[in-house]
Amino acid sequence: MVGFEKPVLETLNFPKPASALTFPRMSLLLGVNIDHVATLRQARYALLPDSPNAEPSVVEAALEAKAGGADSITVHVRGDRRHMQDADVFRVKEACDLPLNLELGITEEMMDLAFRLKPAFACLVPETREEVTTEGGLDVIALFGTAREAVKRLQDAGIKVSLFIDPVPEHVEAAARMGADMIELHTGAFANADESSEEISRLIAAAKLGHERGFQVNAGHGINYRNLSQLLQVPYLSELNIGHSIVSRAMTVGMRQAVSEMAEGMKAYTQ
Repeated sequence: MVGFEKPVLETLNFPKPASALTFPRMSLLLGVNIDHVATLRQARYALLPDSPNAEPSVVEAALEAKAGGADSITVHVRGDRRHMQDADVFRVKEACDLPLNLELGITEEMMDLAFRLKPAFACLVPETREEVTTEGGLDVIALFGTAREAVKRLQDAGIKVSLFIDPVPEHVEAAARMGADMIELHTGAFANADESSEEISRLIAAAKLGHERGFQVNAGHGINYRNLSQLLQVPYLSELNIGHSIVSRAMTVGMRQAVSEMAEGMKAYTQ
């Protein structure tokens, strides 16, 4: 097995931060986002989606993620179909018995996809064609009416709904007024900060408020093997959704091992 350089290997020891001991803990679930497996495939086979040579396989990636200890699989079909295709998510749902979490922009096209797919969970996210990946949380204040209607329609279809939001108290409160089942705290600002203490404080406050409002509190975006131990300071988290870092690590050690290493690091969150 090809290894990483010493600085990365050291991060895989996952020390438990002392400050994490000040909050009640529960076992964390790991949702693995496999979008960027499709990104790699599309780089060569975007015009030949049904070719027997089209690889890598998102179905095989999902099954390997399950074998490595994933608790759910996340997929995001974007309006421009830059990575995941409609057929991909149906194949993944059929082949892999883990709960499927569909990330979607609030459009009629994507709502229709959700109603046909019937994933276990739907996470409403912002989406613009100009961005490389989702940047920032859904503005649930500016889009309150539209998002509230989408939440209700999805719930009426038997789908549990999460809102991908920035760790801002006003946004947590707006999500509560919508009646969503879960919130997913956007951790991008934390992941990109040169000094993360302020962003950790924002995440802690938002997670505590979300817990008080009865939400299942999840988190995602930019979480990796290096910053995971810092994120474990945040209380009341139920699930982390992680994609790019795991897929990147899988280029060296394989998907199963990459997922297993992340899951192992997350055990430090256990009470």
